[in-house]
Amino acid sequence: MPHEALASLCKTAEREAECESSARGRVNRIMSTDNELIKNLDKLHTTDLGAVRIRRNLSLETEDVVSWCREKTASLRAVITRSGKNWYVDVEDIIITVNAHSYTIITAHRK
Repeated sequence: MPHEALASLCKTAEREAECESSARGRVNRIMSTDNELIKNLDKLHTTDLGAVRIRRNLSLETEDVVSWCREKTASLRAVITRSGKNWYVDVEDIIITVNAHSYTIITAHRK
């Protein structure tokens, strides 16, 4: 197969994968609009030690860890799941763990 044809196929496959990923994110976001975490984003908070842990785990420079996590959680690309007593927000190769009852951000780490 000529190099140009192969390159074209690869670019098409990359675009299709990006579109599929984006569409999957939109579907997950639409499905999560009834999600209690999304409805209660204003209740998100963390402890002083939690903020230190999150900054360390993600090498963040920001002082306002809660706003940073709130922004990531509200992202259209965020996939939110609940397992037991915690919510898990999977976005941009990061997992944010939030207590489902108190809305306390427990930790965040890179995948």
